[in-house]
Amino acid sequence: MSTFDLSPRLSDPDGLFEALVEAHHGLAPDASRRLDARLVLLLANHIGDVEVVKQAIATAAGAQPRTPPGS
Repeated sequence: MSTFDLSPRLSDPDGLFEALVEAHHGLAPDASRRLDARLVLLLANHIGDVEVVKQAIATAAGAQPRTPPGS
């Protein structure tokens, strides 16, 4: 089983952030969420290891404040 690697590996993280922001520019909230979902699925497929993707999900979910259901 592979493990999720948190070490910095991007050559241009600021450029990537700018590209993500630009991809969302002008999108309605629902369209923005669909873009994120498609991107996650494409990257998960590229990674190709379900356990690594699950570790990434757990890491991302642990870093986000939770909104109570119905809020």
